[in-house]
Amino acid sequence: MQKTLLAVAGLMLATPAFADGHANTLTVYAPDYFGSEWGPGPSIEAAFEAQCDCDLVYQTGDVLPRLLLEGENTEADVVIGLNTDVTKKARESGLLTTHGVDFSGLTLPIDWTDDTFVPFNYSHTAFIYDNTKLDGFDSFDALLDAPDDVRVVIQDPRTSISGLALVLWVNAVYGDESEAAWAKLAPKILTVTKGWSEAYGLFTDGEADVVLSFTTSPAYHIIAEEDLTKSAAIFDEGHYFFVELAAKVATTDNTDLADQFMAFVLTPEFQSLIPTTNWSFPAALPADQWPDGFQSLPVPEKVLFYSEEEAAALRDEAIEAWRAALSQ
Repeated sequence: MQKTLLAVAGLMLATPAFADGHANTLTVYAPDYFGSEWGPGPSIEAAFEAQCDCDLVYQTGDVLPRLLLEGENTEADVVIGLNTDVTKKARESGLLTTHGVDFSGLTLPIDWTDDTFVPFNYSHTAFIYDNTKLDGFDSFDALLDAPDDVRVVIQDPRTSISGLALVLWVNAVYGDESEAAWAKLAPKILTVTKGWSEAYGLFTDGEADVVLSFTTSPAYHIIAEEDLTKSAAIFDEGHYFFVELAAKVATTDNTDLADQFMAFVLTPEFQSLIPTTNWSFPAALPADQWPDGFQSLPVPEKVLFYSEEEAAALRDEAIEAWRAALSQ
């Protein structure tokens, strides 16, 4: 009996349906939020599978550390959710390859010509406040000069990509005076959280007056909750640009399927899902096609942005200015 079962199993594995199973599966490494039931992943999976005759599988977690740890033995065909503050290390690993995607339809507020990374959404780092309790702030200086009883929650730049964006934002605005700026903000900082979710939860629970997030965050409250009380403070000095990216893995065994997905990222089918699932501006969708809650959002006139080379070079300096000021 056992020999018969083994023979049947061997025959099944030799048939095309089993032999080609891996070829019809696209493995995408993504952050936890992306693949969660409230993130963009499930809708994107359904839309892509409807046209690819394949199975899209997310493996979620810390994307870049896992990719670097696995090296050429990685299971990933595509990675998604990286940003330019951390992509230099990914590019230099040699684990990613060119995508060949046409960028003519991009609607980003900056020029984008990268042959490795495809942008899929963007926002601007911003401080969110309850407009029924505070009048807001029209500049970074105004926030620094606010009374010390204004409770601000931020994220740790060593563990959070939004926290890292903040210290780079401060560096872009204040340069050599960054530590002094942090020293002025420090008395107002209620706590520093490991990640965005914990910080934003403190804000929505009423324990903080201001939270580090993104200019698109109020759109969630407007559309999902019909709540107009959350606003992004728009600063005269400008806001740090935050773009999320996808890339094809060089060692993929499913090149055609990976290429198909990379091209799918900038299609209207993918892009139209971004605003109300990832609560960000889509990277390749005209503003007149955004949901109403997005079209009414104020956006900064000035965009601040570091290339991946600049961000990598400034990262340690920017974090140290933050650490030194907050440790006093």
